[in-house]
Amino acid sequence: QVQLVESGGGLVQPGGSLKLSCAVSGLSVSNNTMWWYRQAPGKPRDWVALIMTADVTNYVESVRGRFTISRDSAKNTLYLQMNSLKPEDTAVYYCNHQHSWGQGTQVTVSS
Repeated sequence: QVQLVESGGGLVQPGGSLKLSCAVSGLSVSNNTMWWYRQAPGKPRDWVALIMTADVTNYVESVRGRFTISRDSAKNTLYLQMNSLKPEDTAVYYCNHQHSWGQGTQVTVSS
């Protein structure tokens, strides 16, 4: 059974940084495509970043150059480093593998 547990969210000022973590069990983060999604209030859940085998990554245009997805094989953990945060980045962030989702972690960007 796949389990995904996100952490690292919080309140940050515009321009600040946060690093989200997703502890994974039941599958190897290194051998699978992993995703980060986010859902803002009143909006659908949208993808933010993905990492494939061979560490190929892709990002939604709105975060490209500011966010970095990565993984640690030894810890079996997925990460999302978020820099230069904007108020529009405020959302609940989820990690994902196929039909498995974590509980999400709230990121709020506000002064």
